Amino acid sequence: MAPDSKTLTAACHCQSIHFAIIIPADALPLKVHICHCSICRYIHGTPCIFHAPLPAGVAPQFIAPSGIEKLTSYNHAESQAARHFCSTCGCHIGDRSHDDGSWVISTAIFTEPNQGLWKMRTHAFTTSSFDGGLSAMFSHVDGRQLDVFNLEASLDTSKATRTEAEELRAECHCGGVSFSIARPKKGFLDSPASEGWVLSSDTSKWLALLDLCDDCRLVDGSNVVAWMFVPVDHISPSLPGDLIVGSLKSYKSSEDVLRTFCGMCGATVFYSCTDRPGIVGVAVGIMRAPEGVMAENWTLWSRRINSEDDGLKYDPDFSRALIEGLKVWGSRKGMPEVFVLPRV
Repeated sequence: MAPDSKTLTAACHCQSIHFAIIIPADALPLKVHICHCSICRYIHGTPCIFHAPLPAGVAPQFIAPSGIEKLTSYNHAESQAARHFCSTCGCHIGDRSHDDGSWVISTAIFTEPNQGLWKMRTHAFTTSSFDGGLSAMFSHVDGRQLDVFNLEASLDTSKATRTEAEELRAECHCGGVSFSIARPKKGFLDSPASEGWVLSSDTSKWLALLDLCDDCRLVDGSNVVAWMFVPVDHISPSLPGDLIVGSLKSYKSSEDVLRTFCGMCGATVFYSCTDRPGIVGVAVGIMRAPEGVMAENWTLWSRRINSEDDGLKYDPDFSRALIEGLKVWGSRKGMPEVFVLPRV
């Protein structure tokens, strides 16, 4: 390695994908755009994604036994680059251009925390989110104002208008996974099973939270993930015990936690754990709520982010901006200050 360069390593949760990139020192910190477009949301299952273009000539160098053959690539009719995600755990590592082979890389998968390695610069395609998504929560990181980039045609109303009042549609980008979520039903509300999963302040909505935990970050490939918690019997078509429907694949991120992702486009879809039987976390990024990414007609968001400590260790500047921004946004929207998810 030349003295005027730095080697960064990255890996997904299951370690099937492990690579290094050698970055010229004058190219650091990598410039990150936070993309809120519907394509990125539906491919990742997150409210937005975090990508940094690599300098010309820089590409992942896979470390054995890892290799590019352990990635699944996804292309679609409008794509200018192939999306790549781990075939085992579903973690997105980045995109490779069809034109010149250049890479944009996920900033969520590096093996060391952000100490001058990357810098958030831009909120991109915020109008595509309808409600601003996470860009409505923070406009500055470490005292720096982020640029905002939009195109006139970036407002995407396709598929979002299909949602009806008593059903919320969820669908990954390729359409391999598609289902509907119902509002809390009377039978559920009247049963002990509803305790803690529906707040008395609004029994028509489900609980939701943002998550900065290391496992979610490394399973999805995004710096923050969002979940809405729903009983499985409020999802149609019915889910089998293994949560595998359509093109879903499963991955156990720990002994007690099962996750699923689309095997064709890589979207994170479900999260379940053994101490919350009958309840699944549904990835908010694949929801098609007409009102916007945060699906506020369906959700009550905690004003406290899950696993704040993990986020503050990995990227303290970004995490502080989001943590504080969520508190202000949540207060303005009348969201609950905090809630504790039930466990058996």
